[in-house]
Amino acid sequence: MVLDPATTLFLQTMAEGADPDAKPLHEMTPEEARAFGGALADLAGPAPPMARVEEHTIGDEGVHARVLVPIEPPAGVIVYYHGGGWVLGSIDETDTMARKLAERTSCAVVNVEYRLAPEYRYPTAADDCYAALEWTAAHLDEIADGDVPLFVAGDSAGGNLAAVTAVRARDRNGPEIAMQVLIYPVTDADFERESYLDPANELLLTRDAMIWFWDHYAPDAAQRSEPDASPLQTPDLSGLPPAVVLTAEHDVLRDEGEAYAARLQAAGVTVDLQRHARQIHGFFTMLMLPGSERGFQHVVKAVRARIIRQRVAT
Repeated sequence: MVLDPATTLFLQTMAEGADPDAKPLHEMTPEEARAFGGALADLAGPAPPMARVEEHTIGDEGVHARVLVPIEPPAGVIVYYHGGGWVLGSIDETDTMARKLAERTSCAVVNVEYRLAPEYRYPTAADDCYAALEWTAAHLDEIADGDVPLFVAGDSAGGNLAAVTAVRARDRNGPEIAMQVLIYPVTDADFERESYLDPANELLLTRDAMIWFWDHYAPDAAQRSEPDASPLQTPDLSGLPPAVVLTAEHDVLRDEGEAYAARLQAAGVTVDLQRHARQIHGFFTMLMLPGSERGFQHVVKAVRARIIRQRVAT
């Protein structure tokens, strides 16, 4: 295993500062694990200023969404779903990252607070995320002052939800999605893939932790093979929007993310796949690390290029 120097130092610093009696994540309660996630979010640094920040409630279930409008007039709108294994994470914890994404892409970002497991199990998160997409599409003029391209994006479990949302939009004749941005996404519930079994990948996210996440989100093993849980199991992936897929070399989710990219390509979908060498799961949202900047550059370039292509096409 060879990690980049900054990531190696980060992991060493975390290990040195860790409580020697602390339990691994898969032995924690959801409440204990959520407290740990909040501590990591504090390392994100200062947030870029926005022209406008709005808090909205979506649907009868009261799903919370935060709309971040950059200073530059929005050229598009990104509906973003945070990671955390469907159990952890919040829009407050990802606020700085989402603001940076808005600033760098010149897109408004709708950061979605979908309901978490185990309090709300599968398919609640998928339902909330699709409702947020429909709400955003219905309010594009208010958010961006015009009919601009609409994107879905997410990291880890949020990448899973972005992929599921894109399939639902196709199957339900829903909003037109310009691109799906899937950052080290969960696409399946197969824990026997090579990337799961390689000890070099047992870092911030482990095989045991992923089993723990799935046990909270979809405890019924039969449900895990449903496309709304594991998009890799979707029978037909044709007709989906172009995809940007980022994976990390040392990540238990690497193989399933790349398998999903391969199936999209085989179905005729345009795919921009990049494996980020010497990176670990979570690198994109760890804004203090140079690997995050490289991931941002990739996504920003792809989003901006897609916006230009749609302008030319119209």
